[in-house]
Amino acid sequence: MSKLFPKSANSLPFQILIYLGLVVGIATAGVTYYMTPKYTRVGYAPVQPVPFSHAKHVQEVGLDCRYCHSNVDKSAHSNVPTAQTCMNCHSVIKANSPLLAPIRESYEKGTAVPWVWIHHTPDHAYFNHAVHVNRGVSCVECHGKVNEMDVVTHSQPLSMGFCIECHRNPELRLRDPKDVYNLDSKRLADQGAAGLKTAENFVHDWKVKPPQSCSGCHR
Repeated sequence: MSKLFPKSANSLPFQILIYLGLVVGIATAGVTYYMTPKYTRVGYAPVQPVPFSHAKHVQEVGLDCRYCHSNVDKSAHSNVPTAQTCMNCHSVIKANSPLLAPIRESYEKGTAVPWVWIHHTPDHAYFNHAVHVNRGVSCVECHGKVNEMDVVTHSQPLSMGFCIECHRNPELRLRDPKDVYNLDSKRLADQGAAGLKTAENFVHDWKVKPPQSCSGCHR
């Protein structure tokens, strides 16, 4: 057999193991890096049980975000509308529309509307909606121009890098608190030098100090 295989062949199994280890390592690193919200959720637009157009309800009808998401400025979590919220209007408007059958069924049975969650905070991360919106961070910063969407789409990566960028320079993202729910409003920093100065003063006066340490978001 020694005549068929040179002595160098003895190291072949070891070399194969090394190459396999390298391939597995590279594949693992690639999956770990790319399987993040930045790459896997941007563009996510699931079909909802009821075709709800934010463009119509917000732009045309003029509903405030807080009418449906009523706890967004009071709670760590932003609630989705209940059947009762929908029926406040739709018991009169389009009351018999077949598209609203899931809403009527949930209302009659007292069950939750089976909305499909689009923006989901991982279990290992902590995010408080009330803290952000009450300090001038508009919905549009994380969710995009939802007021123009017929179908809500996950438009921002919401990755750790995305959050840290805002936490390092909050004055560049803030709006006047009265404009937080006006998704067509401009950031203070985009209103010229005077606006940026106002934002900087707001950060100072309201003691806006977003955490940049691990414990700020991973509790």
